[in-house]
Amino acid sequence: MADHPIGIFDSGFGGLTVLREVAALLPQYDYLYLGDNARSPYGTRSFQTVYEYTRECVFKLFDAGCPLVILACNTASAKALRTIQQKDLPKMDSKLRVLGVIRPTAEVIGNYSISGKVGVLGTSGTVISGSYPMEIAKTFPNVEVYQQACPMWVPLIENNEHMGSGADYFVKEYVKQLMDQATGIDTILLGCTHYPLLADKIQQHVPEQVCILSQGEIVADSLKDYLHRHPEMEKTCSKNGTRRFLTTDDTANFDAHASIFFGSDVRSEHCSIPRVS
Repeated sequence: MADHPIGIFDSGFGGLTVLREVAALLPQYDYLYLGDNARSPYGTRSFQTVYEYTRECVFKLFDAGCPLVILACNTASAKALRTIQQKDLPKMDSKLRVLGVIRPTAEVIGNYSISGKVGVLGTSGTVISGSYPMEIAKTFPNVEVYQQACPMWVPLIENNEHMGSGADYFVKEYVKQLMDQATGIDTILLGCTHYPLLADKIQQHVPEQVCILSQGEIVADSLKDYLHRHPEMEKTCSKNGTRRFLTTDDTANFDAHASIFFGSDVRSEHCSIPRVS
């Protein structure tokens, strides 16, 4: 059987928290992870730039044999997914698919809230896009969504400063800004795949009963359901249990940081990303 891994894309390291849960639930499949570390972070970049970068990386994964690519990056899902699906995929092989992380999360988050008030912590790009309020409203029109951008969190995490006292101020400050928006927020979504690494610190600054949701398990469950509903795609994906990791930046640096997100040692390969006209 030819190698047709499931592609997992992120602007950097965060998508590894998604791959970790996906591979734990569906270990039989092959996975190819691509981190665009050389151009990270995406969170503060324009819609057009995020679209162009994301499209180039998706095409790279298609060229590597991936029939299905998951944008394990909230910013890419918010700013690029729809355009890629509507503009680019119709010009390509009809069997290729690209999925994001926002919709599967939005389709279940209301089930966790009793008060009907949900908070979203995300990058500036994800928050500005308004994707979460829009998508949550489709399934849970009565749920109120409050958002808070946390621009300092990704740099802290990617510089391995997230466990130190320097991160405490920024965690407390952003969580307070979110919780001050409304009384009764009982569910908080970590709307960036980096943020699970801060979950314990975040929990310290909210009432004990507040549910904090990471996306990895949600996306894994959604992918399992998707493959069940699309047997033609499930049959296409190769099943050798392999995991490969690509980065557009230095491999030694990637490997040193990636293990923190993935939970085990990672050995990456460097790749270049061709420009797409």
